[in-house]
Amino acid sequence: MGRPKMTSAVVSHPAPSVILELLKPITWFPPMWALGCGIVSSGVSPGQRWPMIIAGVLLAGPMVCGTSQAVNDWYDRHVDAINEPDRPIPSGRIPGRWGLYIAIVWTALSLLLATTLGTWGFAAAIVGLVLAWAYSAPPIRLKQNGWWGNAACGLCYEGLPWFTGAAVMSASAPDWRVVLIALLYSIGAHGIMTLNDFKSVEGDKRMGIDSLPVLLGVGNAARFACLVMAVPQVAVVALLLAWQRPFYAAAVAALVLAQLFLMVHFLKSPRERAPWYNGTGISCYVVGMLISAFALAALKVS
Repeated sequence: MGRPKMTSAVVSHPAPSVILELLKPITWFPPMWALGCGIVSSGVSPGQRWPMIIAGVLLAGPMVCGTSQAVNDWYDRHVDAINEPDRPIPSGRIPGRWGLYIAIVWTALSLLLATTLGTWGFAAAIVGLVLAWAYSAPPIRLKQNGWWGNAACGLCYEGLPWFTGAAVMSASAPDWRVVLIALLYSIGAHGIMTLNDFKSVEGDKRMGIDSLPVLLGVGNAARFACLVMAVPQVAVVALLLAWQRPFYAAAVAALVLAQLFLMVHFLKSPRERAPWYNGTGISCYVVGMLISAFALAALKVS
């Protein structure tokens, strides 16, 4: 017996669990972590700001990141029908134009929540939402090119949430050193985004998506990704030393060395080992982010 077909009554509107699947909670962690790093890096005690902190966490993860996932799945629905037909939209579990409606509603709700975070937090949310749509939606569709698409993702996943967290705590534009460190980790995230492209090289070629593995070849893209992840972290270590925070610098340096060791193993078989490196090397990367945030906080109180 074959799989039973869904009836129109079943798919007339999506179930809440399917909407949650569309918003992909597993992707919310990176921007929420980065926002936490921004909060720490501000050096400001939470005090009475807990409602704004909670709002910021919700904005970074379920709202803005969730919006980006809904937008991406809507505009990728034809590609997903070939490569991943079980996803909510191509499978019919989110019928008609519901995917687009969810993306629009989530954008509006994100903007509404962002109004509680002050001028700088609201401005960062606008930039994040613009990039979320520009990444997937024509005519811009940044994801068509690995250079621009990965840059947009790196900024949205690391830099903007970090900036938002620091802005919420300081109720002003963050210190320039905070912005610089957040930017460096955003640049490093460009390489992290490349790791996600190794699993879909053939599909990207067929659909005309110029991911870096397609443009550079798998081996060159892997080496470039490792370089882009490592160099900004080395710059972070140098800055922490220049700012007289040697213990923090040593801790980040140790994590970079661990990543370099793991990269050697990853580069032997990039396509097969990209998921493994995501679970090992990237863990070192995000721990280094938090250590750097504590170093910035120490600068504020010294």
